[in-house]
Amino acid sequence: MIRLHALIFQLIFTADLVSEDYVNVWENVSKGQMMFSDTSRGFTKAKDPAVVKFRENYFLYYTVKQNAEINGLRIGIATSDDLLVWKKRKELKPQFAYEQRGFGAPGAIVIKNKVHLFYQSSGNGRKDAICHAWSTDGFSFTRNTTNPIFRPKGDWTSGRAIDADVIEHNGNLMLYYATRDPEMITQMQGVASAPLESDFQRDSWVQLNLNGPILKPELPWEKKCIEAAALCKHRGKLYMFYAGGYNNQPQQIGCAISSDGVNWRRLFDEPFIPNGKNGEWNSSESGHPYAFMDQDGMTHLFYQGNNDKGESYYLSKITIKWDNGIPLAE
Repeated sequence: MIRLHALIFQLIFTADLVSEDYVNVWENVSKGQMMFSDTSRGFTKAKDPAVVKFRENYFLYYTVKQNAEINGLRIGIATSDDLLVWKKRKELKPQFAYEQRGFGAPGAIVIKNKVHLFYQSSGNGRKDAICHAWSTDGFSFTRNTTNPIFRPKGDWTSGRAIDADVIEHNGNLMLYYATRDPEMITQMQGVASAPLESDFQRDSWVQLNLNGPILKPELPWEKKCIEAAALCKHRGKLYMFYAGGYNNQPQQIGCAISSDGVNWRRLFDEPFIPNGKNGEWNSSESGHPYAFMDQDGMTHLFYQGNNDKGESYYLSKITIKWDNGIPLAE
């Protein structure tokens, strides 16, 4: 079976199906499956999706690597009118010292006609933290003057914060993040909150899990990592789709449920979305999810995958159906 990245390069050199800086795998799109990646650096990688509906368009924010030699991350922006075919429109460049080594893994939300991005600094080890920026057009972002806005405290954490996601809940904006233990071995989930009417500056945030993680790896398939919380709400309950296992171990996607956003219970002992079988596009990983509820009430779960141990990365999605409060992957 032809590897997916080989198929990509075949498409790149056949007429005008793709541009120079993005690629949609048309064979998959024709079957109703999104498949997107970024080729602007000479390799095929797009990771860490976040999607919002803004001004009649869908916006996809994602991580793109600076180049093959330097692990500096950037945030790419693509748009779509159908959630299947995406076109890269822009890439955010570093503006301040805390972004110079890299920044990525965005979480996105629309509040009062502004797109808010919550993203991480990168390349700083245990000093990486969550940053915030906002935009009135979805493309040009104003950085929060107090960036980085959040890093966790407590003797259970290294102080690092990555993989931000946010959701409105009971008048607050809940900020979910991944952190590691003091030895930088085990990845875990935490949460902070800020009033929805605040400016989300550093002093607005209250860490809600001072004494330990809200979710840590316990199941065999989660190995030593739970990260990339992806939040959505259904019938008053909060659902967290999360990545278990570090990249390509394989990373797979689990699901947990909560009433208050702090205390969580797993819905399944096995992955909600496992990695694919040998030869499939996601045989090395199904990871880093993002939950998006469209205006029609449909819930879509975006995630990353590859079949070559991380040499390439693609973004795809599934639609989630609900059965008495239980999510089902369609």
